[in-house]
Formats: sequence, structure tokens, C-alpha cells
Amino acid sequence: MGKRKFDDDEIMGILREHRAGATVAEVCHRHGISEPTFYRWQSSQLRTVGFDVGRLRALEQENQKLKKLLAEAMLTAATLSEMLEKASK
Repeated sequence: MGKRKFDDDEIMGILREHRAGATVAEVCHRHGISEPTFYRWQSSQLRTVGFDVGRLRALEQENQKLKKLLAEAMLTAATLSEMLEKASK
């Protein structure tokens, strides 16, 4: 029997079945996969989720830095505008 390729959506559906309460053996038998394949998919999903969390934190930190830079630039612009008004009077 040849290998069957599962796409990401199918893999996520199979993993969801297990989280919903089905045993690993039931899920593997129903979809015609081996238990090591199931556990490999499960571990790769956990690594992917962990990567997304780390990436999200990095993006949030970068966003905070950019907000701070923007606030400083706006404050500088406002200060220069006030100084220009006073100088023109």
C-alpha cells in the first residue's frame, strides 16, 4: 500500500479528534496511520505553536518600541511647533 499524504487541515482534524476524547489507537485505525506518525504530528504541532508564541512576543516588543519612538517624534514635533509660534510673535 502506498503512502498517503495528508494536508495540514486533515492533520489538524485528526489531532482535534484525539483532543475531543478519542484514543490514539482509535484515531490511528480510523485514518490508517501509525501511532508514531500521530505522535510525530502532535509534537510538530506543539513546536509550531511554541514558535508562534515566541514570534508573537517578539512582535509585541517591537510594536512597543515603535510606539515609543512615535510618541517621542510627535512630542518633538509639537515642541518645535510651539517654539516656532513663539518665535514668530
